[in-house]
Amino acid sequence: MILLDGPLGTELDARGIATPPPLWSAAAITEAPDVIQAIHRDYALAGATLHTTNTFRTRPRQAGPAWATLAARAVALARAAVPPHHRVAGSIAPLEDCYRPDLSPADPAPEHRALAQVLATAGVDLLLCETFPQVGEALVAVTEAVATGLPVWVSFTAGPDADLLTPTQVGQAAREAVACGASAVLVNCIPASRTLPYVEQLAGAGVPFGAYANAGTVDEGMGWERARTPLLVSATSRTPPFADATSRAALAYAARARTWLAAGATLLGGCCGTGPAHIAALAALDIR
Repeated sequence: MILLDGPLGTELDARGIATPPPLWSAAAITEAPDVIQAIHRDYALAGATLHTTNTFRTRPRQAGPAWATLAARAVALARAAVPPHHRVAGSIAPLEDCYRPDLSPADPAPEHRALAQVLATAGVDLLLCETFPQVGEALVAVTEAVATGLPVWVSFTAGPDADLLTPTQVGQAAREAVACGASAVLVNCIPASRTLPYVEQLAGAGVPFGAYANAGTVDEGMGWERARTPLLVSATSRTPPFADATSRAALAYAARARTWLAAGATLLGGCCGTGPAHIAALAALDIR
């Protein structure tokens, strides 16, 4: 099992850092870089060995002329915060809203190409095309990312209501992405309680697969309202003070993830509403 990290956006919010549009979590690259690094470090302490850069919104259309500088800085922040043997994945997201496939532009290739090249130059280990609800744009992003020569993973989303893509559509999209050069396929930002049918469809893609789901609704009890401390973890800390892997929410999420493992998944992490506690609970899963 390869353990991914959890979200940056909702974790920044949990620590009192504003994430205003249009940059959302990328605003913290300049406003709170120390908190970004603390989050990366906490995920590493919780057990993650693959860390995603805070580049979900480092695009000209959101960040303006400084976009490439922000993207490169996000890579540097992640790299400096985690152990040298851990891998850093450069996040490439939809150009518009990840829950609005109808907004996908007619020609997304130039912008995906530009970010992929900046991330590759900045020194990421792989490129993660993530949270794509529009299959066509995802395949374009994969193609442009593959052109850098780096390994490329792709992750599709059916959205918070699991109604943007069907499991069958995700399975077909995964096979098409592999044909474009993707070396792993995943689903993310679907409620954990509704993720299994999507994971099962990934099994036929012929490459490693997995999921990093969101916590669903608050009343599902898998995240969002988790207890936290405002204290940042120091570089010498061994355990995040709020990464309680035995919390009810973390255990509930891990129980869902166990079914993904049973379906053959080997790549696990967390998305919106989860945090270091959830990653620690995944790390504690007995997968023998």
